[in-house]
Amino acid sequence: MRPDYVDFHTHLDLYPDLARAIAACDRKRVATLAVTTTPKAFQRNVELSADSDFVRVGLGLHPQLVADRHLELDLFEKLLPRTRYVGEIGLDRGPAHYRSFELQQSVFGRILRACAQQGDKILSLHSVRATKPVLDMLDEHLPPDRAGVVLHWFTGSKADVRRAVDRGCYFSVNEGMLASDTGMRVMREIPIDRVLTETDGPFVARGDKPVDPGDVGYTVEVIASTIGLSAEATRMQILLNLKRLLNTG
Repeated sequence: MRPDYVDFHTHLDLYPDLARAIAACDRKRVATLAVTTTPKAFQRNVELSADSDFVRVGLGLHPQLVADRHLELDLFEKLLPRTRYVGEIGLDRGPAHYRSFELQQSVFGRILRACAQQGDKILSLHSVRATKPVLDMLDEHLPPDRAGVVLHWFTGSKADVRRAVDRGCYFSVNEGMLASDTGMRVMREIPIDRVLTETDGPFVARGDKPVDPGDVGYTVEVIASTIGLSAEATRMQILLNLKRLLNTG
C-alpha cells in the first residue's frame, strides 16, 4: 500500500498506548519510522508492528542514555541483522550529556562500523551540539554506499548542510524545528529533494499536548510556504524523497 505522508522519526513507544499509536499511523497511511531509545525496547516495537503496512522499527541506543545503557551495545549488535532501520543513535554534546561524550563517540563509532560491515541500513541520527563530530565520524566509519543517512532535527551551519548534502544525507524536519529561527534557516538551506517530515512525537507539542502520531500535515504546509510550492507538490516530493532514500544503502 502506498503511503500518503512520511513520519521518519517518532517515538511511538513513548505514547501511552503503543498499539493505538501504530494503528493511527496505519489509519492515516503514514510511512513511519518508529525509533527506539534502547536495544531492549526493540523487540516489543517489532512484535506490535508486525502486521502494520506503514510502521517500521529502528534499533536505537540514544546518546542521552549511553552513560546508563552502554552495556546494551552487545545486544544492539546481536539485533542489528534483524532490521534495516537504525535509530535513534548519534551524539549529544549538550550540557546535560557532555560528561559522557567520549563514551558516546565510542558507542557511535562501533555502531557505524557494524552498519558499514552489514550494509543496506537506513540511519536516523541525533546531533545536538555535535554536528561536526557526527559528520566526521560518518566520514571515518561509514562509506556513503553502505547506508542511507537521515539527520533528524538538524541545526548545523550552512557549511554543515552543504557537507551533509554532498555526502548524500537526507534531513527529517518537524514543526518544533520550524518554530525556531535556527530551524527555519536550516530548512531554507536544505535542497527540497533531501527533505523528509517527522513528528518526533511525543517530544514535540502542539499547544498543551504532544503532536499526534503521524500528524505531519502542518509541517508539510510550513515547508511548502517556505519554499514556494503548494502543499500537495511538497507532499508528493517528500514521498519521492523517501522512495529514493529506501533505494540507497
